[in-house]
Amino acid sequence: MALSTGFWAFKTLAAAHDLHLFDHLSGGAGTTIAELAEALALHPRPAEMLLTGCAALGLLEKTDGRYRNTSLSETYLVRGKPYYFGGFVQMADKRLYAGWGKLTEALRANRPTTWDPAAQSSLFEGEDPMMLALFWEAMHSMSTMSARKLGEAVDLSHFRRLLDIGGGSGAYDIELCKQYRDLRATVFDLPYVAEIAAGKIAEVGLTDRVDTVGGSFFDGLPEGHDVHLLSMILHDWDEAKNRALLGRSFKTLPSGGAVVISELLVDNEKSGPVPAALMSLNMLIETEGGRNYTPAEYSAWLEEAGFRQIETIWFDAPAVNGAVIGRKP
Repeated sequence: MALSTGFWAFKTLAAAHDLHLFDHLSGGAGTTIAELAEALALHPRPAEMLLTGCAALGLLEKTDGRYRNTSLSETYLVRGKPYYFGGFVQMADKRLYAGWGKLTEALRANRPTTWDPAAQSSLFEGEDPMMLALFWEAMHSMSTMSARKLGEAVDLSHFRRLLDIGGGSGAYDIELCKQYRDLRATVFDLPYVAEIAAGKIAEVGLTDRVDTVGGSFFDGLPEGHDVHLLSMILHDWDEAKNRALLGRSFKTLPSGGAVVISELLVDNEKSGPVPAALMSLNMLIETEGGRNYTPAEYSAWLEEAGFRQIETIWFDAPAVNGAVIGRKP
C-alpha cells in the first residue's frame, strides 16, 4: 500500500509548494484553516485537507490551533532562502512526473520519455526556458547540500586546484571552497552553463577563487588542476563514454593528482539501495544510455585508465551516497 500510494505524498508537497503555502507561512504567526482558505482563495474543505496532509508529512506543525512551517520547510521550501530546494520539487512535478507516467513505454523502447531523441539533439534542445531555469535551480539546490557532505567525507585539504567537470551551476565549487580555504576551483561545462555558474559565483563573492571555462568534456579537459571532480555526471552516459572520459582525466592530471567520482552508487550486488536504484530508472526516462553504476564498475574503469589506490567512501547526502576515488601514480 505504501508503494502504491507513494505519489500521494509527493503531489501534496508539490501542490503546497505551487500554491506558495510555505512562503505564506514563513516567519509569521501561522494560519488557521479559515485564514488560509481566504489567503490562497481556496474553499475551506480543501484548505483543511492540505494543511492536515502537510502536517502529517512533517512539513507543518500545529500549535494552539494554528499551522506553522516546520524547520524543514522553513529552511528548504521558502523561496529566497539560501538552501531553497523548491526548484527540484517543481522540476519533479512539471517534468519528471509525466516522464515516469510513461515508464513502461521507456522500459519497452529503451529510450527516454521526457524528450524525443529523434527530434532533439539533447534533453535541453527546444525546452521551455522556464523549465530550463527550474532545472538549473533544482540542480543547484540539490548540489549545494550534497557538496557539503562530500567535503566532510572526502579530505581535499592537500589539493589546491579543483576542476569540476560538468560542474553545472558551480554549487560544488562554491561549497567546497567555503570548506577548504586554500582551494581554488574551475567550473568546466558547456558555454551557456558556464555563464549560469559565473552568475552564481558572483552572487556569493567567490569570483577570486572560482572561475569558469566553457567547453565540452568530450573534446578535452583544461590543464593545471590536481584534482578532478565528476559529480552526478557519469550516470548520464554509457560505459564507453565514461571510460573515455576517465582516460582523458588520467592524461590531464599531474602525477599525484586524483579523480573523485561522486554519485548515487548502486551496490555491487545490484540489489539497492533504493535511491540509487530508482535514480537509475530516472536515467532511463531522461537519457539515451545512462544508468547508475556500482563502485566495482567505476573501480575497474579507473584502473583501466591507469589510476591506483582506488577506494570507495560512503556518506549520506540528498543526491549522492558515496565517492569512488582514484589517484594517478
